[in-house]
Amino acid sequence: MTLLISIIILAFIFDYINGFHDAANSIATIVATKVLTPFQAVLWAAFFNFMAYFISLYVVGEFKIGNTIAKTVIEDYITLEVIFAGLIAAISWNLVTWKFGIPSSSSHTLIGGFMGAALTHAYITHDTLQGVINVAKVFPIVLFIFVAPLLGMIMAYLITVIIMHICKKTTPHKADVWFRRMQLVSSALFSLGHGANDAQKVMGIIGAAVIFYHVQAGDAEWIDSPDRFAHFVEEWGWVPLTSFIVIGLGTMSGGWKIVKTMGSKITKVTSLEGVSAETAGAITLYVAEHLGIPVSTTHTITGSIVGVGITKRTSAVRWGVTVKLLWAWILTIPISAIVAGIVYLVVTAFQ
Repeated sequence: MTLLISIIILAFIFDYINGFHDAANSIATIVATKVLTPFQAVLWAAFFNFMAYFISLYVVGEFKIGNTIAKTVIEDYITLEVIFAGLIAAISWNLVTWKFGIPSSSSHTLIGGFMGAALTHAYITHDTLQGVINVAKVFPIVLFIFVAPLLGMIMAYLITVIIMHICKKTTPHKADVWFRRMQLVSSALFSLGHGANDAQKVMGIIGAAVIFYHVQAGDAEWIDSPDRFAHFVEEWGWVPLTSFIVIGLGTMSGGWKIVKTMGSKITKVTSLEGVSAETAGAITLYVAEHLGIPVSTTHTITGSIVGVGITKRTSAVRWGVTVKLLWAWILTIPISAIVAGIVYLVVTAFQ
């Protein structure tokens, strides 16, 4: 029970870090265009991060992404030590990337850490690496590392072109006034998507730990349950609510280095472009949530910002910065997996 409690605490710490690490995703453009002050922006984003709980519970009716995360590793290879090691790795990578202002994916570091620890456990205890990862769950996640930013980029480009065509006879001042107001709406929509997507990932990890604990304890109610994750949500209903509260609190703490990278280093963003980027990013997140695929809000909004940048000209995008971000995205899962494997070996060595 002590290790389970430690995992739950660590999961909420990760949730909080995820909030301030990814706060930039939903507030970078609204701060860059000075629609809101940084303090106002984080309060705005945090509120809608939390409101996403009610959307997921009463509108969507289920927590699909949490379910996907919980099942990325086959149950036979899940232990509390595996989950503990995965969380330590995910927290470490998030703090490192936050320190250097790199907008990496909290989603993928969590998944990478979980899988890396599970593979190490399987190799040490079962002398195998086969059949450890649930490929049906993991493949769409890996695919969307590339699909999400590309989809965000294409949609942002199209939305920007359409808006510019519609508003071509509007005076620049009048258009700017309207789009600054609309940024409040688009930022709120993206924050709802961020909360719904990322808070559920923590639920999934806690769910995997709780399910393992009850099954190992021989609890027949859990063993015989046809859908153990749904049973977890029903029995541990405070976990989903707390996950959304904590990510909102993390967002209120902000991540100003990453805000600077997202809001100005990729391309200069106007209020019109901010509306386009956030709307495109929100649509991408909602599509992914509907499909139950955990995607990176970081990847999504970065692709969307690039999309609005290339409507001006391709040179308006600072491709050198973008390439560095791409390398961070590619390295996130393998580095998190390696760190988690090492942590697992250290943890089990002292048992």
